[in-house]
Amino acid sequence: MDQHHPQLTLAKSSRHSYNEWIFRDVPSDITIEVNGIAFALHKFPLVSRSGQIRKAVSENRDAVISRIALQNLPGGTETFELAAKFCYGINFEITPSNVAQLICVSDYLEMTEDFSNNNLGSRADEYLNHVVCQNLEMSVLVLQQCENLLPKADELKIVTRCIDAIASKACVEQIASSFSRLEYSSSGRLHMSRQKCELDWWIKDLSVLRIDVYQRVMTAMKCRGVRPESIGESLMNYAQKELTKKPNGGMNDHERLVVETIVGLLPVEKLAVPLSFLFGLLRSAVMLDCTVASRLDLERRIGSLLDIATLDDLLIPSFRHAGDTLFDVDTVHRILVNFAQQDESDDDDDDDDQDGSGFGSDGLDSPSETALFKVSKLVDNYLAEIAPDANLKLARFIAVAESLPAHARTVHDGLYRSIDVYLKAHQGLSEAEKKKLCKLIDFQKLSPEAGAHAAQNDRLPLQSIVQVLYIEQLRLRNALYCSDLGGGDHQKPPPVHHQSWRINSGALSAAMSPKDNYASLRRENRELKLELTRLRMRLNDLEKEHVCMKRNMEKSNSRKFMSSFSKKISKFNLFGHSSSRGSRSTSPSRNSQRTDSKVTVRTE
Repeated sequence: MDQHHPQLTLAKSSRHSYNEWIFRDVPSDITIEVNGIAFALHKFPLVSRSGQIRKAVSENRDAVISRIALQNLPGGTETFELAAKFCYGINFEITPSNVAQLICVSDYLEMTEDFSNNNLGSRADEYLNHVVCQNLEMSVLVLQQCENLLPKADELKIVTRCIDAIASKACVEQIASSFSRLEYSSSGRLHMSRQKCELDWWIKDLSVLRIDVYQRVMTAMKCRGVRPESIGESLMNYAQKELTKKPNGGMNDHERLVVETIVGLLPVEKLAVPLSFLFGLLRSAVMLDCTVASRLDLERRIGSLLDIATLDDLLIPSFRHAGDTLFDVDTVHRILVNFAQQDESDDDDDDDDQDGSGFGSDGLDSPSETALFKVSKLVDNYLAEIAPDANLKLARFIAVAESLPAHARTVHDGLYRSIDVYLKAHQGLSEAEKKKLCKLIDFQKLSPEAGAHAAQNDRLPLQSIVQVLYIEQLRLRNALYCSDLGGGDHQKPPPVHHQSWRINSGALSAAMSPKDNYASLRRENRELKLELTRLRMRLNDLEKEHVCMKRNMEKSNSRKFMSSFSKKISKFNLFGHSSSRGSRSTSPSRNSQRTDSKVTVRTE
């Protein structure tokens, strides 16, 4: 109690639910109304501390009892009660729970040093600077109180001071924890311990903040250099808290704002947050119809990490009209395009790093190619999963399959399986549509098991089946040639194109230098082209002979003609061998193989 007014005592009125102050010894001469609640007070203690009330009283000097209404007073009646107690000299405690309100109300009532020394404004401001801002937990609590005092708390720099304090304290603590992890190795060198850092304790404290204030804290932390992993952990914790609340009226708008804000706060580092969290955000963004910018940002981030994704990650439900596909195929397609564009940019960088010999520094087993192989398997499994959907249009299926470059798939078994599932589920496709779909398959990259299945698959168009049979014949020819070489006593080295086939089907020799490997690959490519040209010439000859035979069959159906037909067809044996191994050296096909071998040697 103020020593200048010892006779004044404060009491609560039993007639009202609010705190109405009644002074037993001195009748009140001023009434202050705050939010519809009247406080019966005295002019002298109020005007000695508050410039706002002093001005109001001076304007009503003639009135015996002045009545003043304070509109939009920060903090409401409870804060005004504390300010009035301060004017009367009644002690109360300044805490993190009321310091922001006291600073705002003292500014509103003009309780500054201009009217009284050690006034409420300076007392509360000193507490904020020297107590609250030295403690991270207190700063978070004051920020939480400021949410209902905006924009006044912003104008008085309360929010800014607390945010700077939080960011500084978090950064200092992380630096201190990093120093604590330093240790000396057996060789005497100082290095960082590999022990995993404990979760920053302040992450859960920040989750109580409103999304707009939380955004400002995270931005300040990123500017101060707080670890990206800590930023990511905080974002995950905040999203889990805000996006798992029970839905109520207007909740979608709040969740949409949370998702869009968190996406904007994601660190640029790839592994700052898990890929599963990015997919979770993307599903929420699709469901809540977030902005296009937020969704594209997530798709770009996911595309850069797609090689570690799983099939379940890609199965994003579609939330559109009833006639759409079960899963969001368009979103996955854009993610694949982002991944492919990243791969192309990596390839461009590799081209820039190549030396004059034209050999890339990354070689055949570069990380980008490893990622491509993983993603190609993932895409084939995804296509097989969505293929049975009756609403999946052919164009969208093909777009997803073609989103990866041609060299991404070393084996086309998975792609063939997904296309077969699509053909089985969409039996109404026309022959032209089937041909368009099967053009995606490189039948030369099918395994023997898949090729055998395709050769008997009546769902494939006839042209594809013929192509499969032709390729199987070529494989059989190579197999027979290798078996012939293994059975003879005097073996000759196989033609160069057979050596090239074996090198391509396995890993390159470890004894060869990368430059030699590259030169060998180029040479084998030329040899394969020559072999393909020769096969085409033989096929043309066979077709011409077939036309002649067809004409002869129309003229005569005798057995004598059939005998001559067998002799003629043996000249164009696609396997390159006669029926008798004993006459191998004199057969036309054997002679042609020797010629082929000589041509191949000359092209080295």
